[in-house]
Amino acid sequence: MPHSTPRKSPHIDFGPARWVRTLVALMVLGALSWGGWEFQRRLDGQWTGPGDWWGIRATKSNYSDDVLKWAEAYDLPYPYLMALIQLESGGRKPAGKRFEPHVFEQLKAVRDGRRLAYENVTAVHLADASDEALSNLATSWGPFQLMGYKCILLEVQIRDIRGNEAIRFGTDWINQTYGSHLKRAAYQDAFHLHNTGKPFPKSGKPQTYHPDYVARGLHLMNRYSSEPPSEEKDPTIPS
Repeated sequence: MPHSTPRKSPHIDFGPARWVRTLVALMVLGALSWGGWEFQRRLDGQWTGPGDWWGIRATKSNYSDDVLKWAEAYDLPYPYLMALIQLESGGRKPAGKRFEPHVFEQLKAVRDGRRLAYENVTAVHLADASDEALSNLATSWGPFQLMGYKCILLEVQIRDIRGNEAIRFGTDWINQTYGSHLKRAAYQDAFHLHNTGKPFPKSGKPQTYHPDYVARGLHLMNRYSSEPPSEEKDPTIPS
């Protein structure tokens, strides 16, 4: 029987070069993970920690002038409106949109006669509305991320709450629906009302989409209260 030559084990390089490559790979992976988390955080409008600086700059650069104008017109607090825009849209311009499937189903039920009303929306408002039209009504628009069906109360079109007049009509809607809370400085209730349609619960946890939504809003109000309303437009702030 011929003598077989023992197979050599594959050479594994444990030298300095391999450790350097491993370290670089881990650093790149960590940077990518942080970048993805930061992007998602800003996409959600949750500008916390270092993101506060970026969010405030974007919101002021894109919206400060209009907010000052309409806050004065409706006698509503500028810091609240600015904090709300940062919470809802991160200060981006255009602000983006978000479709809400559960709202679509409720509006569809109203249109089809399976439900009498959804808030102030009745079958009369939705007569002959297509599914595409309902989809637009069930989508949040503009810097305040108002649901499309809110335009019915304002007696305007969806394009009005997402276009160049979005601050005007958004401020009008806020004034009509919960402006009285703002005028008596009930800011905790105001933030909760905007996000859920209900005042801040007297007991139990807040019902906002993000658990820290109201706390973040109050924190941002303090930031906007302590900073001058307007500044030079910063070309590095994306619109």
